[in-house]
Amino acid sequence: MARPVGIVTVRDALRVATERLVEAGIPTPRLDAEVLLAHVLGARREHLYAHPERRLDAGEYAAYQAALERRLTRLPVAYITGRKEFMSLEFLVDENVLIPRPETETLVEAVIERLRGHEAEARDGGGGRAPVIVADIGTGSGAIAVSVAWFVRHASLIAVDISPGALRVARENARRHGVEDRIEFLEGDLLSPLAGRGLEGGIHAVVSNPPYLSRRMMASLPPEVAKEPRAALAGGDAGLDFAQAILDGARAYLAADGFVALEVGHDQAETVRRLAVDEFGYGGVDVIRDYAGVERVVIARTAHL
Repeated sequence: MARPVGIVTVRDALRVATERLVEAGIPTPRLDAEVLLAHVLGARREHLYAHPERRLDAGEYAAYQAALERRLTRLPVAYITGRKEFMSLEFLVDENVLIPRPETETLVEAVIERLRGHEAEARDGGGGRAPVIVADIGTGSGAIAVSVAWFVRHASLIAVDISPGALRVARENARRHGVEDRIEFLEGDLLSPLAGRGLEGGIHAVVSNPPYLSRRMMASLPPEVAKEPRAALAGGDAGLDFAQAILDGARAYLAADGFVALEVGHDQAETVRRLAVDEFGYGGVDVIRDYAGVERVVIARTAHL
């Protein structure tokens, strides 16, 4: 039975919603209840704390219940709100794309640091600001490409994805953040769209958060993760298929001082490091931990290739 109009307060709505989410086994019930109500009201979560007695009208109440019903199906909150913050920027997301995660910020921060170092070296050498080309392989929502373009203004990017739906989302995010003039979007598998474009030896960085879940991990995904695109998650038997393919294929395109930067699974960094050096002949590898202390990013340099 519908609640009488005008008597449901923010406090009451959040209490009931949290109870429903707890009963359903949702991992973060109070947070999800707050984020969804703030989304429905077009407000920030802080507004809920400041105005707990604010009353919901009939339309707001109905919209909130509809959002809760979707969350109870274990649909991720970001797909319900259509937005996710990443690198302090807001990105549009839908079910065509992987939801950007905090650990991927470690990858982006490492790439930005190295690209800015490249710019500084160019200036010290008297060459002025040297543009660099960065290829983002499997761009998804465009979170990596757009963030790099936003923070490194001398970079030009190529964003590749096999999914037309993902590229549509990525283009919109580039427009939202005013960097669409520095990102070229290409549809295709891994590095194949780069062929025949005269890019051999000219790309400074190949960056990717590739699918890296093993077959075993894919068989036991949390319900929310199972709602995300399978093609953006499954990395083959050991989860390394795409990392190997990118390390192999990138060699033809990297500049003499270039690098490959990959996000990897929690137990994959050492294996990927060995592959880069022993199998593909990269000159040196850096492994970077994320904020949880996990070895999350592998950066393979082209020195001595």
